Formats: sequence, C-alpha cells, structure tokens
Amino acid sequence: MARTITEIQNQIFAKIAGDPKLTALNSVSKVAIYRLFVFVVAYACWLLEVIFDSHAAQIDNAILQQKSGTPNWYKNKALAFQYGFDLLPDSDIYDNTGYTDEEIEASKIVKYCSVKESQESNRLVIKVAGESGDDLQPLEGEEKTAFDAYLQEIKYAGVKLLVVNNPADKLLLKMEVYYDVLVLDNNGTSILNGDKPVEKAIRAYMKALPFNGELVLNDLIGYLRLVPGVKNVHINTASASAYDNVTSAFLDYVGIYVRTIPSAGYFEIETFENVSYVV
Repeated sequence: MARTITEIQNQIFAKIAGDPKLTALNSVSKVAIYRLFVFVVAYACWLLEVIFDSHAAQIDNAILQQKSGTPNWYKNKALAFQYGFDLLPDSDIYDNTGYTDEEIEASKIVKYCSVKESQESNRLVIKVAGESGDDLQPLEGEEKTAFDAYLQEIKYAGVKLLVVNNPADKLLLKMEVYYDVLVLDNNGTSILNGDKPVEKAIRAYMKALPFNGELVLNDLIGYLRLVPGVKNVHINTASASAYDNVTSAFLDYVGIYVRTIPSAGYFEIETFENVSYVV
C-alpha cells in the first residue's frame, strides 16, 4: 500500500537528522531549498507507489476473472455472448475477423448478468437481461435459444445451469412523501420545472441497483430524502410480484419488510398511484 507524501517526507527528514554530515540542513523554513528537494523526491516516490498499487490491483483482478469454471468466469462468458456469431471449432472464443468494433459490440445483447450457486439444486443460476434504451428487458425467443446453445457449448462437463431470463419483478410501493410546499405541489410536481422528481428518483434508484442486487427499503428512503422538496418519506407497504415460467403469468404480490432480491434480477415500477404527498 502506498505511503503518504508526508510519511515519505518524514522518513527522509529522519535520515537527514541522523546523518552528522548533513547537520547543516537544519532549517525549519518551509521554503528551504533542501526541503523543497525532499518534497519533490517524496512526491515522485508516492506517485510511483500509487502506480504499483494500481498495477497490482489490475493483475489480481485479471487473475480472478480468468479462473475458468468459476461464477465470475461464467458471468464474463455470458456478457461476451455474440448473437449471430459462431464460435471457433472446439473453442469458447468468437472469430471476429472482418467485423468492426461497432458490429461486434452490437451483437453483445446480454447487458446484465449475475451468476450464483444454488443452495438447493446443486446448479449455477445465471440471471440475464438485455437492454432497450434505458430499460432492462429479457432476451427475446430466438435470442434466448441461441444464448442457451452457447452456454451448452462452453460450459464445463457435468455443470448444471439454470438460466433466468424473466420480465422484471413488479414493485408496488405505498408511501407518503412529506414535501416542501415552496418546491413541490400536492401532486409531487416540481413548481420550478414541471417534472416529478420523486418518481424520477425512484426510477433512478432502481436503475442504479446492481443487477440481482438487494433492495433495502431504508436505503431507498434515505435516497429519496435527498430529493429537493422532500422533507421525509414513509413507506407504508412494499410488495413485489415475480414472473412464473410455469404459468407464464405474474404471481401474487408478496410483502417486502426490510429487503429483498428480485427473482428476475431487476425491478419495474408500473404505477405511482399509491404515492401520496403530505404537507
């Protein structure tokens, strides 16, 4: 870990003070020439140590990501899937010869992925989602078929995979927003620019959650308290509905009491009708 500039300077000054040949260098002036030299040397040493730390971190991350067969490896391979491209024979690598960077990037339709080991069924659960504009969405029929075939081609023998490619879990929030009448009206509309900052903030928070990340209600409340015009927030109830592949329909809403992880890996808020504004 890189030392601070002050630590390096103090070590140099200590060496100078302990060398009888350098007793003349005893000025306490901050602009003494030798002190300026020490600062320059200390800064150069600090910068070099920071670069070494950064390089070591990059190497450690590269080693971690390249360990074949780990959940991280499967995640990186899922994100590397190229729709419409074929793999090299007996390989997990694509032949992109003759294609532009834009064409290659456009073929990578898996934009979000999470890989976890299931505790119940001894398999890897791979949750994925594509993207349309700013919204997450599941892969479409033929895209999903191609992705499944790709995983079967590259996976390790004997490894069981469960691919979750579902529509977003529906999130229903019943909440009260205590607002500043100087900034917002009783519908939550900004007096200054006419938008609805609370609704925008909720959508932004859901978008910023890590894919397959945990939604913590208290964290959401803290985030909304930072919105201009919001004095306080109280969530009366929160519930979510997950998509069921067996019935091809959404299940009944289930209450969220403290936190939850979406079954699909991400949430969608269909309505803000249950958000009320209180003075």
